[in-house]
Amino acid sequence: MSSLLNRMQKAGVIKTSEVLSESSFFNIKDIIPTELPILNIAFSGDLSGGLVSGLTIFAGLSKSFKTLLGLYCMKAYMDKYPDSIALFFDSEFGCTPEYIKSHNIDTDRVLHIPVENLEQLKFDMIKRLEELSRNDKVFIFLDSISAIPSSKETEDALDGKSVADMTRAKSIRSLLRIITPHLTMKDIPCIVITHVYNSMELYSKVIIPGGMSVSYLANQIFVITKAQEKDGTDLVGYNFTINIEKSRFVKEKSKFPFTVTWNGGIQKYSGLLDIAIDGGFVVKPANGWYAKVDNDGIIGDKHRFKKTQNSEFWESIITNDKFKQFIKKKYQLSFESKMIQDDIENNEDD
Repeated sequence: MSSLLNRMQKAGVIKTSEVLSESSFFNIKDIIPTELPILNIAFSGDLSGGLVSGLTIFAGLSKSFKTLLGLYCMKAYMDKYPDSIALFFDSEFGCTPEYIKSHNIDTDRVLHIPVENLEQLKFDMIKRLEELSRNDKVFIFLDSISAIPSSKETEDALDGKSVADMTRAKSIRSLLRIITPHLTMKDIPCIVITHVYNSMELYSKVIIPGGMSVSYLANQIFVITKAQEKDGTDLVGYNFTINIEKSRFVKEKSKFPFTVTWNGGIQKYSGLLDIAIDGGFVVKPANGWYAKVDNDGIIGDKHRFKKTQNSEFWESIITNDKFKQFIKKKYQLSFESKMIQDDIENNEDD
């Protein structure tokens, strides 16, 4: 470190300042892999990646798997850190303890915090965040910010007023501005659930409540849509799609599908088949049949779609370094710039 840089580090009042190349806030990110490969790709553009600290928003219409996906992430975090806890800020009260337990989440490690209005949420959340350090392992889950009224909205209702509440978006912006630095500096992942609505334009677009600041402050915004999964004419579940509205890690407008059935729950390897076909790791030689391939041609037997949804079919593919590199190149924001830098360094070595 130069003497000038050393002097400047000591001169300020912010004692957590560090040289950028050594900064724990800038360089060290805790990665929480989930059991769903397609979700890890959506989070990081990396098959071996996962959820990181900061603000992540799951948005969508009603019954689009937002809360369940949030609980899925909570489970992954608590599995990685057996001494961790979760703070569950609840405004919808749609999750019962039995429902959470059904996802194998230890409810003795979850603090349930009922929320009445946005101002109460802000004051409560900031006090709890002030108590935490970077070494504390905490997962924050808010379900949902779109269901929480402002204190003014409640007061107007008590006073019999029907005027529109113009303070709500401002309150959401204030809350997110305050908590974002804490989440990043203390390495805390925070999942926020919200609903969406469509704009009134001729070609309508999805609007996330809270104004533009929600998009500015969030690390990631996933808009989740769904379609029916049928066996013949019988409804057996739903096909969900994670649409990347914003990400600091993955190319925006990328789409990541996964399937949930009544009987089998989340299909672990759903969403990977189209990627593998696109990358030339799987082929569809005949209608309804799939086969793994390498440079020498087809490997092993052909399989119907249902027979591809198991570890026996996928293990050799998801552990293949070429498949991992293909996924990074296809989805990861930083991959191309890293490749350029590697080429420069290789040319300098030559």
